[in-house]
Amino acid sequence: MTSQPAFILHSRPYRESSVLADFFTPQGRLRAAMRSARGKSGSLARPFVPLELVLRGRSELKSVARLESNGSPRWLTGASLFSGLYLNELLIRLLPPEDPFPSLFEHYSLTLDALAAGRPLEPLLRAFEWRLLVELGYGFSLDRDLNGQSVQVRRLYRLLPDVGLEPVDQLQPGLFSGGELLAMAEADWRFPGALAAAKRLMRQALAPHLGGRPLVSRELFTNLKESSRD
Repeated sequence: MTSQPAFILHSRPYRESSVLADFFTPQGRLRAAMRSARGKSGSLARPFVPLELVLRGRSELKSVARLESNGSPRWLTGASLFSGLYLNELLIRLLPPEDPFPSLFEHYSLTLDALAAGRPLEPLLRAFEWRLLVELGYGFSLDRDLNGQSVQVRRLYRLLPDVGLEPVDQLQPGLFSGGELLAMAEADWRFPGALAAAKRLMRQALAPHLGGRPLVSRELFTNLKESSRD
């Protein structure tokens, strides 16, 4: 049995005193039962805690042989907490079980560090969404259209998910300017409207893979913002 770094994405009660947890490791998303979860290991069964994990079993549902802390927890509060929960929900919904994603795991860990440090949320979320799409094979070019032509600053484009950007000549909902797309390609968030356009683009790109079921974390965050205005 080999140990590996891990984070818990989500956990829930399982049988009398156990927990069923979805872990994210360099080897991918793994599901495992953690017995006697009310003890020391149970205090670690929460998101954003760096862990050292040893699993046993060959089936898709494994069991936790050892679980230890592997660093300081990432203390997330407020909007940063909801952002972290959003990342976790994306990983649970989109990652196939037991497919290795070592570079995505590293990017996730660094994103949690940045959220805990209070870095601006929107660029972090857009960068993670984009990295997730690329890792899953759903990425597309931001500076070339689906015909292989360079994106033009003054042209308008629409996204055909999993295909690419199609130039259009008539105004319609959900379009992106070439300037916005080129700014996204360079992560130049000083360009007017680029960050808001990136949010729309990522929602369009992720929607087919999430299906019709809404993201719980997104709804919770929306409700939080609405209640804060009251």
